[in-house]
Amino acid sequence: MSILRILFVLVGMGSVALAQTNAPSQVRRLTLQECIELALTNNLQLQIDRYNPQIALYGVKQAYGGYDPVMNLSGQHDHRESGTQILGGAFTIGGSATDDNSFSGALNGLTPIGTTYGLQINTADTYGSTPTTMDDPTRPLFRTTNIVYDVEGGTNKTIVTTSYAQIPGQRPFENSTASAGFTVSQPLLKNFWIDSTRLTIRVAKNRLKYSEQGLRQQIMQTLTAVEQAYYELIYTRESLLVQQKAVELAERLVMENRKRLEVGALAPLDLQSAEAQAASTRAAVIAAKSQLDTQERLVKSLITDRYQELWANIPLEPAGSLTAPVPVLNLQDSWSKGLSMRPEILQAKLDIERQGIQLKYDRNQLLPQLDVFGTYGYNGTGKEFSDAFYDVQSLDRRYYSYGGRISVPLFNLSAKNAHRSDKATMQQLVLGLKQLEQNTLILIDNDIGNIRANYDQVQATRAARQYQEAALDAEQKKLENGKSTTYTVLQVQRDLTAARGNEIQALDAYNKSLSQLSLHEGSTLERLGVKLDVK
Repeated sequence: MSILRILFVLVGMGSVALAQTNAPSQVRRLTLQECIELALTNNLQLQIDRYNPQIALYGVKQAYGGYDPVMNLSGQHDHRESGTQILGGAFTIGGSATDDNSFSGALNGLTPIGTTYGLQINTADTYGSTPTTMDDPTRPLFRTTNIVYDVEGGTNKTIVTTSYAQIPGQRPFENSTASAGFTVSQPLLKNFWIDSTRLTIRVAKNRLKYSEQGLRQQIMQTLTAVEQAYYELIYTRESLLVQQKAVELAERLVMENRKRLEVGALAPLDLQSAEAQAASTRAAVIAAKSQLDTQERLVKSLITDRYQELWANIPLEPAGSLTAPVPVLNLQDSWSKGLSMRPEILQAKLDIERQGIQLKYDRNQLLPQLDVFGTYGYNGTGKEFSDAFYDVQSLDRRYYSYGGRISVPLFNLSAKNAHRSDKATMQQLVLGLKQLEQNTLILIDNDIGNIRANYDQVQATRAARQYQEAALDAEQKKLENGKSTTYTVLQVQRDLTAARGNEIQALDAYNKSLSQLSLHEGSTLERLGVKLDVK
């Protein structure tokens, strides 16, 4: 059973992305939304982190195992023998042999209010032989003759009694016992409101929520990385196009200068300068192509777990472009989102909640152990097992007990210092949360400042690029009319290339700053239209 379901508002993207993934070696054109969906499905780090809530859930179920009843069954046979004992006067007592068969069963458990209970059934059968004495007919000791007068018959009767020597003998015996009873013990102070089992369960539930927030944070970080890598991919691709356009301009200038050189309208040095510019721009194209390849591999690493089979030799082409919509910013709203939605802050609050559970347990452990208990059951005896069990079933030989016990540590140093230590830890966690909240406010404030600055930078670089395009067009016309120099045209070409690069770099920085703000707000999933449902 899956512990995680991810629902997309971006409906219908999966089939397109998969169809492109399974296509033969060709350029893969992907939108940002398709990259996000592929990352949610195939990113290896997310696949690893999806197990964390599942493992935490198993931890909760494991903690509830403290309430599982425990059944114990045992059987035992004992055999004992004793040798002959010689007493004074050469009198001997024979040896004995005893066998015991015993069986016991118990069902013990704990309830959610700290009550311990137990049901016990015990039975034992003891049999063997015990020493005794008997007459030895071969050893008469003396004979006594008594004459008794029979009143009714009027005659005398003679009664002869013979006494024999005693020899040791054995007398067999067997008896059985059985009992069935129920015991219960209830703490009234220590371990009443909370005990170690309830502590473990509550902490496990807290850690489950913590792991869910950790997964949410990892998904947000991964999607932010995908988004920024996608913007960087557009940037490197646009940068390559800028360098390619620079090559075209440089090579066209070389061709025009050669024509002018042939008609004697240009000095050879000017041609060499144009050729040097063209060579420099071609080297820049090679560097831009290398950066583009590296960025493509980074994007692939984020969206697939089958790089070698499906993506290694396939070039990527981003379907989107870098734009600069007017930012809609509200510092107070962003602060509110950051303090209520950011996973790191929610995890810090869960740490404080867990420490509160621990402190509640620590305070309870400072109390004396005061328990009330009771026992109730029935006994039975007989010659055999059946006789003893019949007595138990008759319910006429009951036994019971009840009472209380109290245990008071004289110093209780362990519990006192554990409470003090955990109380100090609580204060430390509260301050840590306060620091994290303050840092979040500053991060968001910085992000909004960066967004505004980057937006202004986009406008400025766009205007600079437009100006340089117009300047190059005018300078080329002047060169054609002999009113400019090759050096001046080369300089304007370099300025236009730099202006184009600055513009796309500003667009890249602007879009990245938007994604960074939503990450610090904790609103990345909502902004990208991804619904996370952990069950």
